[in-house]
Amino acid sequence: MGPYMFPDIDPIALDLGIVQIRWYALAYITGLVFGWWYAMRVAKSAPNVITPKHVDDFMVWAVVGVIIGGRLGHVLFYYPSYYLSNPIEILKVWEGGMAFHGGLIGVIVAMILFARKYGFSVFYLSDLVSVVAPVGLFFGRIANFINQELWGRVTDVPWAVIFPRAGPEPRHPSQLYEAGLEGLIPFLILMAMLHWGKARYRPGLLTGAFTALYAIGRIIGETVREPEVFIDALPFATTYGQWLSLPMLFFGLFLMARAYKRPLLEAK
Repeated sequence: MGPYMFPDIDPIALDLGIVQIRWYALAYITGLVFGWWYAMRVAKSAPNVITPKHVDDFMVWAVVGVIIGGRLGHVLFYYPSYYLSNPIEILKVWEGGMAFHGGLIGVIVAMILFARKYGFSVFYLSDLVSVVAPVGLFFGRIANFINQELWGRVTDVPWAVIFPRAGPEPRHPSQLYEAGLEGLIPFLILMAMLHWGKARYRPGLLTGAFTALYAIGRIIGETVREPEVFIDALPFATTYGQWLSLPMLFFGLFLMARAYKRPLLEAK
């Protein structure tokens, strides 16, 4: 078995002449559409003030927050010197390059502003967003794999993949690992908490659980992922992505503890 040569996938899924639709963009669109559909279903049964109309309205805010925050995070956290020298490249989102931590900040800002506009607790909205966010993360990581970016470290495991853009060495398909660790597994856990637990009656619990689960998945995934930023001074052979995720883990645990200390909402 293996290593496997990365398949010759054309990054352009559909060429309409004037408009080209890339697999990268298609993956994000799929994640957003499925996330919207699932959020609509949850909003119809959730015991709070979020309605399907709110979900529809917030989708625009969320998309803007993800794109602006994710792109600026990629630019500022990982490659500031390159983009300062080539500022026009910042606008080429379709070529890849989105940082989750930046996208998270963008969505948080969007949620705070949206909740303030409609006069309800931001945790009602953030819990709903947290349930569907792993869907977008799953498809985003699949997009990273198709786009041959954020590949893993060199390895000799039987399922290693040779990415032509990364050189001739076989590497961990870390994008697929992260699709499971950051997307599929958190989605299943949060879905179970929502539908079979009492998480929907504890505002902030799902938000905290998602934040902690993502941080754990990212910290684990970074152990086999080629670091985007090499910083020699980091202790214990850790990576920049792991240090960015550590505050998320503590904050997520704090939100969960806070939610459990508060009384349950009344079921409708």
